[in-house]
Amino acid sequence: MDDFQGEAISWQLSAGVIELTLHRGPCNEIGSLSLSELEKFADELEDLSSKAHALIIHSTIKAGFCAGADLRELYHRSQEMKKADAIAGVRDFLERIHRVLNTIDAAPLTTIAAVHGVTFGGGFELALVCDLIIADKMARFCFPELRLGLIPGFGGIPRLKRDLGNGVVRDLLLTGRSFNATRAQAAGLVSQVVGEGEALRAARATAVQLGKFDRQTTVAAKRFIKPIPYEELKQEIDLFCHLFAEPAVEAGLRKFVESTDLQPYLP
Repeated sequence: MDDFQGEAISWQLSAGVIELTLHRGPCNEIGSLSLSELEKFADELEDLSSKAHALIIHSTIKAGFCAGADLRELYHRSQEMKKADAIAGVRDFLERIHRVLNTIDAAPLTTIAAVHGVTFGGGFELALVCDLIIADKMARFCFPELRLGLIPGFGGIPRLKRDLGNGVVRDLLLTGRSFNATRAQAAGLVSQVVGEGEALRAARATAVQLGKFDRQTTVAAKRFIKPIPYEELKQEIDLFCHLFAEPAVEAGLRKFVESTDLQPYLP
């Protein structure tokens, strides 16, 4: 299907470019609804890829690209289940989101994340599956999971290790600090920084340029320079589920859910 309009995401194919749009308020948190719609996209991606050369992922939400996993949903579901059932549910969710992100990562397309504002946690991990990240100057990148007693669970650590030096990876993971777009570009995470509100325009211009190259050559180059760390991704799921069973996680999630801050995901 070339076009889809869902509650959390939509996509359309035009002139060889797929645009996947995130539009679930307040900041595109990834929960069961978003995941089910992302799975629809992953299922359609092989067919879409036969008609396209590029994929752009972007958000229409003013607050940013994506604030990450839906922690409120995660907390409430964990409270309604026995611990073993909650852990099994988390593992199932992670395996499903990994399948989606691995599909996008391996797609025979040049993929571009056009990001602005909050690009945190699972949203950061979604951007990391893309070949290029184009960021407006107000974008911020962060892995705040350690304050919940967790690690990134959508594949962020293996993909960061693939793309960046370990010093940067340790800083993002262990401090929970956010990087602005300028620092992210200096570290090699972001390929282009543009003016506020200009990321999607720049991504569209880049996609047009990409269409001038031989498709088979581009696919071969991508596969050579961007291996997918499947074994480490599996290990990440195991470690996340182990940590999820610890008391610190319940306390961290409760603190987040009970927060009265307007944007509690901000560090």
